[in-house]
Amino acid sequence: MNHEKYMQLAIIEAKKAAEINEVPIGAVIVKDDTVIARAHNLRETSQQPTAHAELLAIEKACEVLGTFRLEDCTLYVTLEPCVMCSGAVVMSRIPKVVYGADDPKGGTVNSLMHLLNESRFNHQAEVVKGVLKDECSQMLKHFFKQLREDKKRKK
Repeated sequence: MNHEKYMQLAIIEAKKAAEINEVPIGAVIVKDDTVIARAHNLRETSQQPTAHAELLAIEKACEVLGTFRLEDCTLYVTLEPCVMCSGAVVMSRIPKVVYGADDPKGGTVNSLMHLLNESRFNHQAEVVKGVLKDECSQMLKHFFKQLREDKKRKK
């Protein structure tokens, strides 16, 4: 699989989030070299704490496949998944997660803990980290810098 190709699609989703003042995180789910689901953060828009790009993409993929078992799929996401999203990966049995930027404050794939490789769970996932890391990271840094500047202007 071409990880960069699919991460570029996740970045497009992240940019959609930024356009509506959402944290720019995008996710794409691929099965048999075909995109079956894509999503971006919608927490602010929906006022739902679970409206993370990964969860929304997992829900769409389950609808497309008619099952919660995403056993032959790969999740591409621009930011290292949080505990909730890592849990959804385990519960949906996604065998591979590819992400861009690390999340030292909330990531539970490599940063704070290694939930996707926890042997006590009945499912583990292979992890590929750092795909288009700089582009994913810069997008987030730019978003939060802009947010801080906007707050200063409003004062």
